[in-house]
Amino acid sequence: MEQQQKQKIVKWAKRVVGLSAFILWGFAIYHISQLDTTFKEQAPYCMGTTMLIFMLLSGVFKALEYFEKH
Repeated sequence: MEQQQKQKIVKWAKRVVGLSAFILWGFAIYHISQLDTTFKEQAPYCMGTTMLIFMLLSGVFKALEYFEKH
């Protein structure tokens, strides 16, 4: 596969993965906010979900960058 084509694929894959992570995060935060608990009890779930989703996003980005270089 040509290097230019690889870069294009990785660029679009990052966009798609980033957008889907943002949508998933919004969906999760919305559902957490609908719980019948106080904000103080919802906050750990919000923080945990945010950290988990964006940690996975960072891992996927690193994997795509590795694929692009090799």
